[in-house]
Amino acid sequence: MYLTKEIKEEIFAKHGKGKNDTGTAEAQIALFTHRINHLTEHLKKNRKDYNTERSLVKLVGKRRALLDYLTKKDILRYRAIVKELGLRK
Repeated sequence: MYLTKEIKEEIFAKHGKGKNDTGTAEAQIALFTHRINHLTEHLKKNRKDYNTERSLVKLVGKRRALLDYLTKKDILRYRAIVKELGLRK
């Protein structure tokens, strides 16, 4: 599986406030970004996998909603996570 327990813990430790911090917007955005990147690579190989395509679109929408929330709540945290993850917007 592409998303093991160790990978999740690493993402949450790096982007959250602590090792077990799964609730902050930054940690969730980082996890969604990891999953989006994986699904994008999958769709490059399997272009007719429409279920995965739909899942990818839903995931991008969730990440966008969290980024919008972070923009309203704390613009400095938003700018930091966008820069760290290399997101365009």
